[in-house]
Amino acid sequence: MKQSIVHIALVVKDYDEAIDFYVNKLKFELVEDTYQAEQDKRWVVVSPPGSKGVTLLLAKASKPEQLDAIGNQSGGRVFLFLNTDDFWRDYNQMVEEGITFVRPPAEQEYGTVAVFKDLYGNQWDLLQLNDDHPMVLRSH
Repeated sequence: MKQSIVHIALVVKDYDEAIDFYVNKLKFELVEDTYQAEQDKRWVVVSPPGSKGVTLLLAKASKPEQLDAIGNQSGGRVFLFLNTDDFWRDYNQMVEEGITFVRPPAEQEYGTVAVFKDLYGNQWDLLQLNDDHPMVLRSH
């Protein structure tokens, strides 16, 4: 059996402001932006550059309980983990783009990590895992 997680839905206030943040500030790729007339919504998918894994589905909030989840989809914990092949390149570029880091870079036993917030306040880890980390070994 082979299965995989394809998308993670990230609730956003507005499609275009979310696309602007992820594509122009985080340098993600816009994979798809398709209007779905029958549901009067857009199917917007973004992905980190060069990624072949899970993508983010930017899902515009359409109900009060979804609006309440914007920026707090994980109850204040780090929600998403962005691994990179060059931590300092990406960290410095993100700082230049005005990304807010709430925890500074630190060396941990698993690699280098810093915590940033997206445009709505969801917390992310920016990390570069060590070459001997199980997730790195698994991808080879």
